[in-house]
Order: sequence, then C-alpha cells, then structure tokens
Amino acid sequence: MVPRYSRPEMVKIWEPETRFRIWFEIEAHATDALAELGVVPKEAAAAIWEKGAFEVERIDAIEAEVKHDVIAFLTNVAEHVGEPARFMHQGMTSSDVLDTCLAVQLARASDILLADLDKLLEVLKRRAFEHKMTPTIGRSHGIHAEPVTFGLKLAQAYAEFARNRERLVAARADIATCAISGAVGTFANIDPFVESYVAEKLGLAIEPVSTQVIPRDRHAMFFATLGVIASSVERLAIEVRHLQRTEVLEAEEYFSPGQKGSSAMPHKRNPVLTENLTGLARLVRGFVTPALENVALWHERDISHSSVERMIGPDATITLDFALARLTGVMDKLVVYPARMQKNLDKMGGLVHSQRVLLALTQAGVSREASYRLVQRNAMKVWDSDGELSLMELLKADPQVRAALTADEIEDKFDLGYHLKHVDTIFARVFG
Repeated sequence: MVPRYSRPEMVKIWEPETRFRIWFEIEAHATDALAELGVVPKEAAAAIWEKGAFEVERIDAIEAEVKHDVIAFLTNVAEHVGEPARFMHQGMTSSDVLDTCLAVQLARASDILLADLDKLLEVLKRRAFEHKMTPTIGRSHGIHAEPVTFGLKLAQAYAEFARNRERLVAARADIATCAISGAVGTFANIDPFVESYVAEKLGLAIEPVSTQVIPRDRHAMFFATLGVIASSVERLAIEVRHLQRTEVLEAEEYFSPGQKGSSAMPHKRNPVLTENLTGLARLVRGFVTPALENVALWHERDISHSSVERMIGPDATITLDFALARLTGVMDKLVVYPARMQKNLDKMGGLVHSQRVLLALTQAGVSREASYRLVQRNAMKVWDSDGELSLMELLKADPQVRAALTADEIEDKFDLGYHLKHVDTIFARVFG
C-alpha cells in the first residue's frame, strides 16, 4: 500500500511478521488440541511454544526454493523446534492456516475500522447539534428547493454512518470464522475438536461446513460492506466539495496557516482533502467486484481467489482506515458560514416558499392546477429577474391570488421557521 495513504496500526496487521506470528499461533494451538486428544505427545506441544520461532528472511529464502509459503514457514519453525516439530500440522492442509489467519486479520482490521467509525460519529453528532438550527437551503438537482438546517445535513450523515457501523459489525461476525478441517473439509485426518479449540483461542466462530477453504461468500459480503462505507465517505465528501464552490461557499475545508492552494494562483483554497476522499472511495469500491468473483471456486477449491485476497485484504482495509480518519478530520475542522447560508437562502426572492403558497390556495378553494399556475407564473418572473423581484410582492399584486388570499395570509407563508418546526423530531429519531 502507498505510505501516503496508510496508517501504522492498520499496516501492521498485514506485515509478514504479523502474518507469520498468527500462523505460528494457529499451528501451536492445533498441536495443543491434538495433545489433549492424545494424538501427539504433550511434551512436543510444549516444545513448540517454548522453542518456536521464525525469521521472515529465512522463510522467503526457503520459499524461493520450495515454491510453497506454508511449507517454507513450517521448515523454518522446525529449524528452531527440532525433533518435536514433526508433530506440527498433523492432519491439516495449508488453507486451514491461511484462511484462519485471514479471518484473524480481517477481524482485527474490522476492530480498527469500527473505532474509526466511532470517532467519525462522535464528530458528526457534535457538529450536528452545533448547527441544529442553522438555516440553509436544501437543494434537489442542485437547484434551490426548500429550507433545511445544516444540522440536518450532518444528522443525515450520522444516521448513514451509524447504519454502516451496524453493517460492519455483522460483516465482522461473518468473516471471523475458523476452518481446520483437512484437505477437503471432511476432518478425515483431524478431529473437529481441534477446530473448535483453535477457534476459541483465536476468538473466532467455527465454519459449519467448509471445503478446503472457508466459503468466499463471507469475504464477498465483507468487502461489499467496505465498499458501501466508502460510498458514504464519498457522499459526504462531495457535499463538502459542492458547499465549498465559490458561488456557494457555505462551508469549506480548514485551510491551515502556510498552506498553499495552487502553484499558479495564490488566491486558491481548494477542497483537496475531500477530492482525495472521492478518489480513495473509488479504490475501495474497486475491490468489491474481485471479492464477488472469488465466490465461484472450482469444486472443493482452486487458488484463483488467493492472489486477489493477498492484495485486496491489505489495500481495502488500509485505504478505508485512512479515508475514515481523513473524513473525521475534515468534519471536525470544517469551517461553516451561517451568514452565507442565509444569503443564499434569500438569493432568489422568496421562491423557496412557493409550495406553502400553492397549498394555501388549494385550502382556500382554488383547484390544484389553477393554484400551481398562479404561483408558477409569478415565480418565473422572479427566476428570470435572478431574484431581483420578490415573489411575495408579486403574489400580493396578483388579483387572482388576492381573490383567494389576503396580504397577511400571503406574508404568513414566507415564514422561515415554519420549515424548521420538526427539526427536534428528526434529531430525536437520529440521536435518541
């Protein structure tokens, strides 16, 4: 993974030293279980824990000759353990080690990602309450629609990431699965007790029915979940990017002292972090399709999935970890401009209140079709004037509108607070 987009804690999970250490623990725990069953001497199991060691460089050197990573690992460990090492890997196949190790790594990666989500949720909640009643314009199709609050925008993001957290909890449970069942999953040469024993020691569930490998639908769901989270990261990042546009400028990324926005234009303050997040989200989603395609393996197993997982396991988790941390920083320091929000709200001469007038006319006995026509013909005059005209004043001067509504009734329909009366209700739904 590119160091620029990596954080040390997540990277460490995928380092060779960590991987081989997990392999060793799987093998040592399995030997303990075999000793309890009386299949191997207890002294041999104890010797593996006491003398067992490995060197990444030595494993690599052996693998260069034997062309098999698990055999290279076992050979290196045997060089330290000596004669009792012959009792390691009894009745096991390589995938028992590889798949169980991957489950441990993905579970640990999930724990980091869950912690990332918790930090993001904390920031979103704080900023949502900070701007709970900060009015701003809601947009549909990028066009002014009706008033909302900036707090509601952030509450929506909070709810979305809370759902993502629930999804990741479920995906973690699905992926944290141990299989030590032998060459084709039948336990022909190893007792199921060994699988249960190792699973308990490593904090994993047992795979109910495996082949030579753990079924890859589990992995597909895991990486698909990461892809959904990445899409949520991008959705919020794009919102910030749009709000930072010069014509809008309702919020922007924090611009630190000494920061430069452009090599050519000294005035520039660009949304570089959220643009970066959009790119990183594309990468994480790009790992989903290979994971889905890994589900369809030949018979009891082929290795077409192996090369894919050696890449997407580290890359997807490391990238998403970095992205979530970056998004948390962006939202924590996001600069918000309430006055500009209000200015944009007022920009189009009150057009954002058109629906209230439409509904008032229908309540006053005018048909919906006629009501729509009356409001629209005045609204279009305001639109064509680029907000220089006032919808309220045009409506009060329209004889057909005045035939149904008094001037006071028309003015009442331009109350901003009307649109925000249920903000508390929505916040209670989101935050409890």
